[in-house]
Amino acid sequence: MEKRRIGSLEVTVVGIGCDNFGGRIDEARTHEVVHAALDAGVNFFDTADDYPVIPPGLSTKSEEFMGRALKGHREEIILATKFGLPYDDEHLGGGRPEYIRRSIEESLRRLDTDYVDLYQFHQPDPETPIADTLGALAELVDDGKVIEIGCSNFTVEQMREASSVVKEGKARFVSVQNQYSLLYREAELEVLPECEATGLAFLPFFPLFNGLLAGGYRRGAPWPEDSRFLDASDERKASVFSEHNLDIIESLATYAEARGHTLLDLTFARLLANPSLASVIAGAVTAEQVHSNAATASWKLSATEIAEIDALAPIS
Repeated sequence: MEKRRIGSLEVTVVGIGCDNFGGRIDEARTHEVVHAALDAGVNFFDTADDYPVIPPGLSTKSEEFMGRALKGHREEIILATKFGLPYDDEHLGGGRPEYIRRSIEESLRRLDTDYVDLYQFHQPDPETPIADTLGALAELVDDGKVIEIGCSNFTVEQMREASSVVKEGKARFVSVQNQYSLLYREAELEVLPECEATGLAFLPFFPLFNGLLAGGYRRGAPWPEDSRFLDASDERKASVFSEHNLDIIESLATYAEARGHTLLDLTFARLLANPSLASVIAGAVTAEQVHSNAATASWKLSATEIAEIDALAPIS
């Protein structure tokens, strides 16, 4: 599988987002998904110390399950995790140096590893100067506990501020992870152009927009039996399954099928047409989903196809 760079790291263009581990799927299913990914040639796994986010109260399970599932395979993979979001009364989040030092030790223990390849600041902390956060992260790099550092949910202004305060010769953010999909294209307005101009790698979260772009939800068709929306509120369902979104889904699916591909193929291909995008870290709850995701990497879009897809799913 093709690989792209995140700083000094080389990651497969299809990765695994790990928020489902410990939430939607148990430890045995997590093991199946992780090993299906390894078998498919996927080397990039992205989690966080507060995963799974839903249901509440199970935070840290993703890291714990991954630590056991990846035993014996550590040198084969690129392992990313995050810190900074609150997840219980003793972990209130933020970017304070003392919190960072505590968080990395706890993540290393749960992941059963001596180092993290990519350690990401999950969201900006308005109470802590970014220079203090970066200083503490640089110490982790110097100590060998972290290889590269990244940020998440940062605006262009926050990315530039972080770059401006890095001390000479010290670690700087090499990636930014923000929401991005064909149904949420805001990153194309400022953040992706900034990444291309500065050499930062971009990682999209929610690349399948809650599963709508995976192909399992079509107008008039029954939902998958394991749908995350079966117990969702009416307000949540209405916001995701809007007529606007369903119109785009149908248009994109028809376009893909006319060319012998699936909506999932099209989704991955279009995101990966962005040269700054390092890996599509989609979640998976079955081995079959992992193999479907991995197979999408073969469709390389032409400039004409990119323009046609963008006309069907415009930036709004």
